[in-house]
Amino acid sequence: MASGGIARGRLAEERKSWRKNHPHGFVAKPETLPDGTVNLMVWQCVIPGKKGTDWEGGYFPLTLQFDDNYPTTSPSCKFPVGFFHVNVYDSGVVCLSILGDGWKPSITVKQVLVGIQELLDDPNPNSAAQHRCYELYKKNMPEYKKRVREQARLYPSRV
Repeated sequence: MASGGIARGRLAEERKSWRKNHPHGFVAKPETLPDGTVNLMVWQCVIPGKKGTDWEGGYFPLTLQFDDNYPTTSPSCKFPVGFFHVNVYDSGVVCLSILGDGWKPSITVKQVLVGIQELLDDPNPNSAAQHRCYELYKKNMPEYKKRVREQARLYPSRV
């Protein structure tokens, strides 16, 4: 196949599968270009905060960027710059095992998004990407939880 053909084919299948069945509250759709064409290599997503957690009520925007080697390589997953989370760099890039050494070509977009939702309320302090956030998480949990709830209010549902 031409450069990126395998990636685009897989992403077209994932899009079709997502449209038929996806977790409630999640959004994942390829970017629409100004000329109306769809760019399967960039997806605009929304991850809802889980009920019963400090993230509840937030609908967090995330961009998935795929390269021509997908699914051999994982997508880049990025929240807005400055997103407050132990495992999200200041740039917004998500640090999650399944996006790094734990990546397998069988992992789907749905699994990536659900994994990131799980990470929101269950961060991995052993792989901290944000020092100030990590310090609050380890030393001042009430303040950490307050910051999480404030962030959830910054990203209300758009519906």
